[in-house]
Amino acid sequence: MASHKGVVLLGLLVSPFDQRVRITLKEKGIEYEYKEEENLFKQKSELLLEMNKVHKKVPVLIHEGKPVCESLIIVQYIEETWPDKTPLLPSDPYQKAQARFWADFLDNKMYDCGTRIWKLKGEAQETAKKEMIEILQLLETELGDKKYFGGDTFGYFDMAFIPLTIWFYTYETFGNFKITEMIPKINEWAKRCMERESVRESLVEPEMLYNVICFLRKEIYGIE
Repeated sequence: MASHKGVVLLGLLVSPFDQRVRITLKEKGIEYEYKEEENLFKQKSELLLEMNKVHKKVPVLIHEGKPVCESLIIVQYIEETWPDKTPLLPSDPYQKAQARFWADFLDNKMYDCGTRIWKLKGEAQETAKKEMIEILQLLETELGDKKYFGGDTFGYFDMAFIPLTIWFYTYETFGNFKITEMIPKINEWAKRCMERESVRESLVEPEMLYNVICFLRKEIYGIE
């Protein structure tokens, strides 16, 4: 079994990708040192630039001096490095593939769509809003009557999705529409997830995230 020593996470508290990794580490009871990139949008740290030379983004997991980048890749690394501790991925190959598929769907479809909602205006924003509703209705159907997306236990896709739910307030505010009333099953699922200490301690308040996005729009992207 791999040692917990020398585990460092470079992150940003409001990042959903950072939150995924922290949830996973907490679920598995792995001790780590957390280093927040407080000035990420203006001046990246030397350590981040050294450890993620390609994308220069968080999160980065450093284990025994070796960096692992990209949230889902980090989670899979953690799964394989500490397999005996609360596995998030199912053992069945097909179910494992399904969990990875839907997590990839979040990053390639939902996150991009949400970014367009708070960055854009007019017709482009309206298109993004319609896409977001379709995405969430699809996920609502996928969840069905299950306790968690994978069944009775909190798993890989739950870990990947739950950080994105605190973005709903930002999407609704900038898009001037309602999301949560359309997805009652996801709402109940989110409440169950929030009862877990790993989730509760890793996520930030939706209002805090909204304030950060307001800052980014104005100061970084020049959007009034």
